[in-house]
Amino acid sequence: MNTKLTLTIEESVIAKAKKYAKDKDRSLSDIIENYLKVLTNQPNSNPIELTPMVKSLKGSFSAPKNFDYKKELTKALSEKHL
Repeated sequence: MNTKLTLTIEESVIAKAKKYAKDKDRSLSDIIENYLKVLTNQPNSNPIELTPMVKSLKGSFSAPKNFDYKKELTKALSEKHL
């Protein structure tokens, strides 16, 4: 059973999506429905497999409990680009 769904999306995104759907000879509804099916059928418990390089680095750095990643990143980028 199909049910109508209303979405709020930027006009420019809608225009590009409609053109994409037309180029693929599909409806925008069909593309979105299939995308949502893929999203909802992915099992959440599958861990991402790490590459050997990442595995070797895992655990090599321990940040303090009060470490604010976003604050430190902003600081570092500001120093680099200003």
